[in-house]
Amino acid sequence: MSKKKFYITTSIAYTNAPPHLGFALETVQADVIARYHRLLGEDVFFLTGTDEHGQKIVKAAEEAGKDPKKFTDEISRKFKQLANSLNISNTEFIRTTDRKKHWPTVQKIWLELKKKGDIYKKNYKGLYCSGCEAFITKKDLVNGKCAVHQREPEIIEEENYFFRLSRYSKQIKKILEKNEIKIIPETRKNEMLSFAKQGLEDISFSRPRKDLKWGIPVPDDNSQTIYVWADALTNYLSGAPGRWPADIHFIGKDIQKFHCLIWPGMLLSLGLPLPRKIFVHGFINVQGQKMSKSLGNIVDPFELIEKYGVDSVRYFLLREIPPTEDGDFTREKFEGRYNADLSRGLGNLVARVVKMAQISNFQFPNSNKFSNSKFQTKINKTREECHRSLNELRFNEALAAAWELISFCDRYIEKEKPWQESKKQKEIIGNLLFALKEIAELLQPFLPESSDRIKKQIKTGRSSEPLFPRIPIDKVA
Repeated sequence: MSKKKFYITTSIAYTNAPPHLGFALETVQADVIARYHRLLGEDVFFLTGTDEHGQKIVKAAEEAGKDPKKFTDEISRKFKQLANSLNISNTEFIRTTDRKKHWPTVQKIWLELKKKGDIYKKNYKGLYCSGCEAFITKKDLVNGKCAVHQREPEIIEEENYFFRLSRYSKQIKKILEKNEIKIIPETRKNEMLSFAKQGLEDISFSRPRKDLKWGIPVPDDNSQTIYVWADALTNYLSGAPGRWPADIHFIGKDIQKFHCLIWPGMLLSLGLPLPRKIFVHGFINVQGQKMSKSLGNIVDPFELIEKYGVDSVRYFLLREIPPTEDGDFTREKFEGRYNADLSRGLGNLVARVVKMAQISNFQFPNSNKFSNSKFQTKINKTREECHRSLNELRFNEALAAAWELISFCDRYIEKEKPWQESKKQKEIIGNLLFALKEIAELLQPFLPESSDRIKKQIKTGRSSEPLFPRIPIDKVA
């Protein structure tokens, strides 16, 4: 029998600046679900990549004294390196500057949209937000500024091609109401539904090429460049041929309108299936403030990985940051979680159990049965809680359940005192080794490197270096 297919994507990262911790969050969240579905025996295709066209790229390249191609090559390489450093199990990494894989699909879709009568040209005067790289309307403003970028839009008048999003406004409203695309969390769905109920307007789908040469030309009009979002959204088709529809898109809250309103409109026009789920995460703030270059509070994920290890970073992002809300990063929070949960929690339990097994010359049995019914009940309950939370994309709650099992094992050790010789000593140690094996299995999607190390220690009966060496308290910043 062929395996069930599962297609998962992140958004594609904009290459006007090197990656920061926010992109790491989204990528790690998606990776957990990709790994989980592989463990379920499914044929998983996991797509991530970089969005490399648009005016902001040109400006950033100019400021760096480089041409856009060289600039995006360098930045895209850093995003790819981050995926490797975070132990991301992506199948493909798409770049929108890829003229062989991406460009032909974008131009083919443009012509198909035009053939359906949904692309037309007109003179337009409107409010343009350079941060969004999009024309916006007055209802998108808060106190006269873009709600996302907190800046006043400029007024631009030019001749553009437009996409007839208004034609699909009522249909998109019904789709959202009926959860034909399940948007997580519900609050984000309600926000998008509110826009749809007001009626969606046609949107600009190109810019004059004299003003924006860095992008894909309109296939039958070389005077125009395909608008960055019409280009970028198509990556979900070009980056994974034959895999559409996506089972789930992982995106940030700042780009939900493009994915929950415009993308469905394009797909309806093309006669293609809709994505099944869209998961919307929040931002990572630093000491309560949004990360920004001007504030100098950008958190470098490479530095964190180098200092603390990849699984420590993955754990913090998944346990400390609420899956669908804004979260806060500080060194104190990071190192506090590290010491309490990883060093004194998981790492200490593994070291204690393996050491006791060594001292007692315990031979790990082949059976997967517990001699202690309470232990078996706890294991089963924890497994159910973890799987239920993962299916609902509640990463922090899945990890909390796993850590409750760790605490259960610690309490069991203190009660049964397996370091003392007794008739039950090997039985007690056996139960603990079985529990460690189960903990390693539960943590496989979250902390794959640590999971493998735990399994190896159980198999060989030998402890290696500490999983998570404790950070001395006097060094905690």
